[in-house]
Formats: sequence, C-alpha cells, structure tokens
Amino acid sequence: MKLSGVKDSSLKVPYTDPNITNLLINRLSYLLDSLPKERQIIVVCVGTDRSTGDSLGPLVGTSLSKYRSPYFELYGTLEEPVHAMNLDDTLIDINKYYRKPFIIGIDACLGQTSSVGCIQVGTGPVRPGAGVNKDLPPVGDIHITGIVNVGGFMEYFVLQNTRLHLVMRMSEIIAQSLHAAIARSIRSSSISIAQPE
Repeated sequence: MKLSGVKDSSLKVPYTDPNITNLLINRLSYLLDSLPKERQIIVVCVGTDRSTGDSLGPLVGTSLSKYRSPYFELYGTLEEPVHAMNLDDTLIDINKYYRKPFIIGIDACLGQTSSVGCIQVGTGPVRPGAGVNKDLPPVGDIHITGIVNVGGFMEYFVLQNTRLHLVMRMSEIIAQSLHAAIARSIRSSSISIAQPE
C-alpha cells in the first residue's frame, strides 16, 4: 500500500519486533503533537467481522472501547462495524457532529509476502477496499494499517483464510499503542477532548 504524505513520517514494522509498541507510540505521538488544540480526535476502524482478515479494524475498535477514553471518539467495533455499506454515512455524521475532526483511519490491507504481519503508520488517509477493488471513500488525516495477508490473487478468498491469531495480535498492539500515544499527546499539549457540537 502506498503511503502518502511526508516521507519521514511513515513507519512500517513487523508485529514481532520486540520494540514495536514503543516505535508505534513514538511515531503516533510525533504525528499528534503538532495537532491544534481545537482539532478533535476521531478514530475510525474500518472492516467487518464476517471475514477473518478484514476484522482487524473492528477488533482494534473493540479493544479501544474497553479503555473508555474521553480523549477520542470511536467508530467501528465488532458490535457496530464500519464497513462498505455504512462508511459514507459514518463520515458524513462525523463531519456533521464534530468541528474540524482529526481522523485516524485504521484498516487491514494485503501486501507482499515479506510484509505480512507488518503494521504501518503514515500521514494521509487509508483507502478501504483498495485491496479487493472496491471504490470507497478515503478515511483519515493519518492512518494505521496492518498487512494481514498476501495480495494480488483471489483477495476475497485470502482475506477469508487469514489466521485469526495474527489479526488478534496485531489489533492488540495497535489499540494499546494508539491509546498510549493519544494519552501522551493529551497530557503534553492540551489537545481537545472529543465532544460533539
């Protein structure tokens, strides 16, 4: 997946890296630290629980919901997923209820064999559905993606046959790292607590 935005702000690291949580927290904090106080953080976790590989987003959302954090608003959990059928409406609602939202898009993606298991953080939006040739709106000012399997051939079948252990482990790392990075940035720079207008 192509990462857009500033070259030095992208990161790609295997989930098995012993220092992955610190690397993700540091990179996410770097991206959040320059956020103006009035921008409200909205986390949008894209995917569906009907496909193992595509459940990364809702799993991250469900993990994040357990923190009950006042520092961000959350869309996309296993119970209430954000997927192809409701993504447009979700983005419309966010822009209606929040002034200048700063959106963090989270999604699974497919990649090269050597990249499977890597977590990526970068500037610019995630492009949901790109791996399976769906035309969906881009999501996020920054994005976090997990490369859950190999792309390029029978993508729907590949997503359905992705190992749940891999997706679960990556989702736990992403949720823990993102929560810690947002909390750190809130403490250091008085970022606005997400509240609807």
